[in-house]
Amino acid sequence: MPTTYILINSDLGSDVEIIQKIKQILDNENGIQYEVQGVYGVYDIIVKITADSMDLLRSIITNKIRKIDKVYSTLTMMVIEEQER
Repeated sequence: MPTTYILINSDLGSDVEIIQKIKQILDNENGIQYEVQGVYGVYDIIVKITADSMDLLRSIITNKIRKIDKVYSTLTMMVIEEQER
């Protein structure tokens, strides 16, 4: 199953609001597991998503997460599946 980590930069003070929106989006998706947390450092939020397919992951990231208001930028890191075994 494909897994990705998404590092998110957000407008100052908007991280709680964005985390809630991400949870709402991902709770309504079938075929995924996720974790989302606010973090200290260069990025504000980290999201880990495991999905049934790569197409589903791409769609969620491109069409939903990146379009959330106050998300400044994202960095997506896809896990190398062959190394998970």
